[in-house]
Amino acid sequence: MTKKYNVAIVGATGAVGEQLRYLLAHSKIPYDQVRLLASKRSAGQELTVGAKMYKVEELTKDSFKNIDIAFFSAGGERSLEFAPIAVKAGAIVVDNTSAFRMDENTPLVVPEVNPEALDSHKGLIANPNCSTIQMVMALQPIYEAFGLKRVIVSTYQAVSGAGARAVEEMKNQFRCLLNEEPIEVPHILPTGGDKKHYQMAFNVLAQIDKFQDNHYTFEEMKMTNETKKIMGLPNLPVSATCVRVPVIKGHSESVYIEVEKEDVTIEAIQKVLAQAPNVLVQDDILEQIYPQPIQAVNRKETFVGRIRKDLDVKTGFHLWVVSDNLWKGAAYNSIEIAEAMIQRGLI
Repeated sequence: MTKKYNVAIVGATGAVGEQLRYLLAHSKIPYDQVRLLASKRSAGQELTVGAKMYKVEELTKDSFKNIDIAFFSAGGERSLEFAPIAVKAGAIVVDNTSAFRMDENTPLVVPEVNPEALDSHKGLIANPNCSTIQMVMALQPIYEAFGLKRVIVSTYQAVSGAGARAVEEMKNQFRCLLNEEPIEVPHILPTGGDKKHYQMAFNVLAQIDKFQDNHYTFEEMKMTNETKKIMGLPNLPVSATCVRVPVIKGHSESVYIEVEKEDVTIEAIQKVLAQAPNVLVQDDILEQIYPQPIQAVNRKETFVGRIRKDLDVKTGFHLWVVSDNLWKGAAYNSIEIAEAMIQRGLI
């Protein structure tokens, strides 16, 4: 008889929580009870998982009794406070915030890249940053085939990465501007906790999260440090510039790499990527085929195209990488982690 698991979703009413509810119902996780957890103001709402309706409960220290798997997506502070409580109660926690990603005792996992890291878990697994996930999905098969000497990435990140309220703020700005009306004072982007906020509609913001002392943003440092940890390459040079663009869903990245082997061809990289799990190559310049965020929405794959050799560096290549930031970049990767743990007999 197949074992069934009791599952909790912390942050069930948020943008990622919504996708977790949908993907759980379509996953390989044999679940029994589902507990939807959120803040006190959201308690009492009724939400669906599959065909069944559940009432949202307030997140408390007693929320994890008899829970086997807990997905967290309610912000770093909530994770820091409640994830250890859930682990102590016996749950396996898959955390979608940055709270534990760089903790040396916490596996940081993309199942297609480093599933073996799950074997050393201590009850808590970190889900990487959305922009990091799709990049390492493309980098890992290239590294295994040709080696990797350097990575430079510029991202074009969707507004949904900043949450549902940021999307609504941008939509309202578009409505006002298209009707030639003044917009309200922005309150969210580029990041809610910083001093200034800027218009997103018809604009591009070269800031995601707060600036650090080294002049990079926290988002950029997340990409740098997480890539090295996931791939097990602490000395790999990685540099990122993270930019918010007026797209609702789907992150895009321009990735420059230098491989170790010489005489690598575009066709060789295309072949390696085409054979990688959950990577889809869209790269036909004669037919103008290349990845687009609107085509990646509600898709589990990471899309790669515009593969071309650098004109000056013999071992340099450029890639265009696109993925749904709320699916593979967040909820789907979390679900995959739990599925992989079940498959490996870790739950």
